[in-house]
Amino acid sequence: MAYIPHTDLERKEMLAAVGLTSLDELYQAVPAEIRFPDLDLPEGISELEVSQELQEMAEANVDTRHFACFLGAGAYNHFIPAAVDHMLRRGEFYTAYTPYQPEISQGTLQAIFEFQTMACGLLGTDIANASMYDGSTAMAEAALLTTRMAKRDKVVVARTVHPHYRDVLATYAENLGIEIVEAGCTPSGTVDVDSLTRAAAGAGGVVFQYPNFFGVVEDPAPIVAAAKAAGALTAAVVTEPVALGLLAPPGKLGVDVVAAELQGLGIPPSFGGPYCGVLGATEKCLRQMPGRLAGMAKDTEGRIGYVLTLSTREQHIRREKATSNICTNSGLMALAATMYMAALGRRGFAALARLNFDKAHHARRAILDAGRGRGLTPRFDGPFFNEFVVGGLGDAAAAASALEAEGLLAGLPLGPYYDGLGDSLLVCVTEVNRAAEIDRLAAALAAHAGA
Repeated sequence: MAYIPHTDLERKEMLAAVGLTSLDELYQAVPAEIRFPDLDLPEGISELEVSQELQEMAEANVDTRHFACFLGAGAYNHFIPAAVDHMLRRGEFYTAYTPYQPEISQGTLQAIFEFQTMACGLLGTDIANASMYDGSTAMAEAALLTTRMAKRDKVVVARTVHPHYRDVLATYAENLGIEIVEAGCTPSGTVDVDSLTRAAAGAGGVVFQYPNFFGVVEDPAPIVAAAKAAGALTAAVVTEPVALGLLAPPGKLGVDVVAAELQGLGIPPSFGGPYCGVLGATEKCLRQMPGRLAGMAKDTEGRIGYVLTLSTREQHIRREKATSNICTNSGLMALAATMYMAALGRRGFAALARLNFDKAHHARRAILDAGRGRGLTPRFDGPFFNEFVVGGLGDAAAAASALEAEGLLAGLPLGPYYDGLGDSLLVCVTEVNRAAEIDRLAAALAAHAGA
């Protein structure tokens, strides 16, 4: 609980500094009849009792400290080194306001510049913006960018993209006159390239996920080729950035725009937010990029300084030519991601990715071995990073609920999102999952197989 240390004397001094003698004078502009309404509140209690009550309420939450968590699907449970929080909590970084005034914002601007530089290296793009609200809005902005670049009002999105992300895109497009067409997926959990090729005719952009929502890693080459043949730009969505410690970055595979959610880099799941999106692209997209970009320059004496090279205020002045619908960035979260990447370094990041890969593949083998003869099956056989789909659970939602009562967050039931997958769970394994937890999960899923 926060402690407010102001004394009565200090309050009087503050009031005197603004020419007032009492707190009541602060509220003179508020009509007297509504100034201090009677509220139906219980009697006050002591600080000790308040602390105990709040602790009991907090303990009612299911969290990754008390449960073995195998949930992923866009929100990942990774270990965060203490150094990240130590740096993040420095007072210099607390303000979230956009650093429009470079003369007093050099620290923040430099951190944003470093973030953009690291994001370009991670995504394999020429440019990256100074973060976005989250991954879903970054994806929507990426889709809109493709329509502006191609001057077409149609976007094709693969059904292997996160369902919530597709919903956000549909909300964006609804009142902008942009047609959204979904391309189907194959029985192997990959994009149906034939369906996508047909849908791409007349489209400005083609959106897919890498690795996709089912955890499958598919070759972007056929998707990129189909889009380019139709005169469309490609946009890749990355929700698990740790995967890029092993996989080739999308920007190096011919993808024009990459939208990513960087929550997995030093940001806890946090009940769904705040998170950190980012948008990277080829240089030709620079003038159509939403959000803001920090740049490095030198003054007349040769000293390095940082400024907002492109910023939302300039875009707002352009009115109908503005390139962004939601320019809110997640400055503090972007700073966390920057510190996390800096703490790990190139080799540490690759080692972390390999650890995720190895643990996930061990878990999949353990689950299938435990479920042999009980109906547990791998739903998709393609290569995967740290997420995979397990089928044969009968009612997967009921199984997940039962396992939660046993202290296991076993995965995401896919029935609400995809027809025919009501018996399937999307399971995620990261570096924090211990071998004993994986064995518990395998045994528990086998026990619920076919139920």
